[in-house]
Amino acid sequence: MNRIDDIDVRILQLLQERGRIKRNEIAEDVGLSVPSVSERMKKLQERGVIDGYHAVVNPRITGYDISAFIRVMVDGSKHYDTFVKRASQMEQVQEVHSITGEGSHILRVLISNTSGLEKMLSTIQGWPGVHGTSTSIVLSSYKDTRSVPVQPMILESTD
Repeated sequence: MNRIDDIDVRILQLLQERGRIKRNEIAEDVGLSVPSVSERMKKLQERGVIDGYHAVVNPRITGYDISAFIRVMVDGSKHYDTFVKRASQMEQVQEVHSITGEGSHILRVLISNTSGLEKMLSTIQGWPGVHGTSTSIVLSSYKDTRSVPVQPMILESTD
């Protein structure tokens, strides 16, 4: 049976807070040896709990001054797969979600300027099955995190 215990929870918290933390610092914090921490991290990766390690890049400094949410209305499920594939392949699209409520999908995009956003909207609106979009430009962000709250648990088997 796969479990996430209190020590795994603390390891995950530390990694989410400080992705470049050294294993010896984690080991000291949780009271285990470095090889034990390394083995736990390896198992968390193998079980898919840890999905990767990434740098967080500031989009404004790298030329992406506009963040926006685009709500897309796609006709019928026959266009869903094509829409998702096209949207996922666009470099500026950060997230693609199928949603309930108004529209069928929502995209979070990063773009350098309003003319780039206008061009992107024109492209998306020309895709088969897309019959409308509604866009909200982000003015300010007060919380933007990828951290996941973790707690001890028994993991379901993925087999």
